[in-house]
Amino acid sequence: MHIVLHQPEIPQNTGNIGRTCVATGSSLHLIEPLGFALHGKDLKRAGMDYWDKLDYTRYTNYEEFKEKHPGVKVWLATTKAKRSYTEVSFGMDDYIMFGKESAGIPEEILVDNEEDCIRIPMGHDIRSLNLSNSVAIVLYEALRQNNFPGMEEEGELHRLHWKQENN
Repeated sequence: MHIVLHQPEIPQNTGNIGRTCVATGSSLHLIEPLGFALHGKDLKRAGMDYWDKLDYTRYTNYEEFKEKHPGVKVWLATTKAKRSYTEVSFGMDDYIMFGKESAGIPEEILVDNEEDCIRIPMGHDIRSLNLSNSVAIVLYEALRQNNFPGMEEEGELHRLHWKQENN
């Protein structure tokens, strides 16, 4: 999977998203301008020691992103969409784009891609969810639809062992 952040502003969100991408084997695509330095301490703190394991690409603008990825399926996550992210079928090579924290994806991009816009349902009295939470929600649904390819689905305890079920 591919996560695209269009002009992210808050380094902690991008650091958290980078960590989620490493955990899921997803690529991160960053469209400038960014609201922070990629080597800043806040970004690294949020991404912990995973940032050097992250597969990421930086683009100077949306047009460069489109030129480098012609014909790919891009879902646009926006509070303005008419349908939920649970109503679409994600493919493993799909891109899921999220906009900057203060304004989302520009409406010019949204109206040109109306059929590919998806939303996370939420109450009426809130503008939006946190960006890193939104990425995790939609990304994990996309991965679930594809049976979590390459991901561990069982965990192990550190000190103890799980009790065996008696048949």
